[in-house]
Amino acid sequence: MNETLNVSAPGRVNLIGDHTDYIGGLVMPMTLNAFTTVVGQKNINRTWNLVSHHEAEPVSIALPVIDPRSITPQWGRYVAGVLNEFNKLGYEIPGFTGVIDTTIPIGSGLSSSAALEIAIARIVILITEIAMSETDLALLCQRAEHIASGVPCGIMDQLCIAVGRPNTATLIDCHTYDIQHIAMPEEIEVVTRFISHRTLVGSEYGDRVNDCQAIEAIVGPLRLATMNDLSHLNDDRLVRRARHVISENQRVRNFAHALTNKDFVEAGRLMTESHASLANDYETSNSTMDQAVNSMLHESGFLGARITGGGFGGCIVGLRHRD
Repeated sequence: MNETLNVSAPGRVNLIGDHTDYIGGLVMPMTLNAFTTVVGQKNINRTWNLVSHHEAEPVSIALPVIDPRSITPQWGRYVAGVLNEFNKLGYEIPGFTGVIDTTIPIGSGLSSSAALEIAIARIVILITEIAMSETDLALLCQRAEHIASGVPCGIMDQLCIAVGRPNTATLIDCHTYDIQHIAMPEEIEVVTRFISHRTLVGSEYGDRVNDCQAIEAIVGPLRLATMNDLSHLNDDRLVRRARHVISENQRVRNFAHALTNKDFVEAGRLMTESHASLANDYETSNSTMDQAVNSMLHESGFLGARITGGGFGGCIVGLRHRD
């Protein structure tokens, strides 16, 4: 009788450092107390048969996967993308029959897709007994997302979910993949609030990546750029995009320092400044999200607030005194 396997992966919320991961910059997310869980058993059919409590249609994926983008329904493409990446590495994967559940709100910008990818990858590792580092696991899942969604996302979501710890911020250098875990001080708490449904598929996310590539063709790696490099850009839109990325990288450094030194007022100020940069220079917010951030800032105890994740909707995150 096959052993029943049970694997979970958390969602994530980003405290500061958005649209800096795909240029190899700095980010500071943390995992949530919300999880995607996969429970099931190996089968002998060389087919992955999955049902989800949150999707109307089940998924059946014959192995090996040839083209993950051809899988229907669409949510199965994230699973197929992961299986395809293992196949590219030369691993022969057995079939699996399972059930998926999640407490991560889908379409909220809290990385439900990345959590699904990490959970599926961990099931594969269990049933094949593959040895793989958490960083390599995250990179595999990032590649799977690129194929499944067509969104050229950075490494933040997958790496945070793979290595994150409860009640701990994860400072990530997205160029070197170096990790620093920073425990959240007991005096403050992080509040995540869902505002509006969004998907990055079909959004302007890819346009922002293209803008950064155009900037780097002129000034070199944005992760190393300074404000002085803005003088080399003749396009106002590219100036604003570069200004956000350069200033956001510095805000992540300053936020980590403020949090470590329990300068909560400064940490909150940096979060609010980050939102203004995302709204004005990077244009990934909207009036609904701006109003939600402004409302949160006027609530008692809040020190700072911002839109979080890829933008264009989703969630806001705020920092407030616990008392």
